Amino acid sequence: MDFGEPIYGLIERRTSCRSFDGKKRDEAALDQLEDFIHGINASEGAEMRFVLLRQYYGMPERLGTYGVISGAFDYIVGVFPKEGGDPVKFGRLFEEIVLYATALGMGTCWLGGTFQRADFEARVNPGENEFIPIVSPVGIAAPRRRLVDRAFRAGAGSNRRKAFGELFFDSTADTPLSEAAAGAYLQVLKAVRLAPSASNKQPWRVLKEGENFHFYLCRNKGYGPAGFDIQKNDIGIAQCHFALTAADTGLSGRFDYLGTPPAAADWEYITTFIPKQAGG
Repeated sequence: MDFGEPIYGLIERRTSCRSFDGKKRDEAALDQLEDFIHGINASEGAEMRFVLLRQYYGMPERLGTYGVISGAFDYIVGVFPKEGGDPVKFGRLFEEIVLYATALGMGTCWLGGTFQRADFEARVNPGENEFIPIVSPVGIAAPRRRLVDRAFRAGAGSNRRKAFGELFFDSTADTPLSEAAAGAYLQVLKAVRLAPSASNKQPWRVLKEGENFHFYLCRNKGYGPAGFDIQKNDIGIAQCHFALTAADTGLSGRFDYLGTPPAAADWEYITTFIPKQAGG
């Protein structure tokens, strides 16, 4: 997957943008983004799909976001099955699209609750067994953030991240992983730490055991799996950052589900990154 520049730089550059320049639009970049989305839909099957909803200046009204988003014409829309879908995979793929939009010079913002679903459903027309859990505006950022944008960032603590040792662990869930012990994966884990999440809860925990990295969900109260499991979606975003940064730095491997991962009280095991062995 070619983003045209080092992925870690894109991850550092991506921020939640709620204020867009309503007078400027990059149609060529939108065409490229639409092609990228079509490629993801073609390669990932029919379990879920993504749509670039393009509106135009002559349209009588914009899509409803309760005043959270201003100046945006266009949206990335995720369509998910009402039953049986994988929110981890959804989060991983949606974040790939977000990072590609970042590479094209466009702003984005994950929205899971502050949008009027009926407005989006009327334009995307999901099937009887589908719904829209997540959307993101996409476009050229405004020169300055609005007051409501700054208030949302402050309320969510968007600039505050958990310490490295609160997210990453060494051999057991009681032993924080030091940056030195992360070895070649230090930048990979730093990329995970920069992943966006609902209300900036950062629910992922990664436990390094030997060469393997086990991913867990440390669920926050009030963020249960009813409807769409937003915190498993967040794990998918973290997994996306890990996988793309590892690949970009030559650390190949695969994600797999292990039957007997290390025990971690109050954490839900999700998956394990298993590095490819030299010569393997």
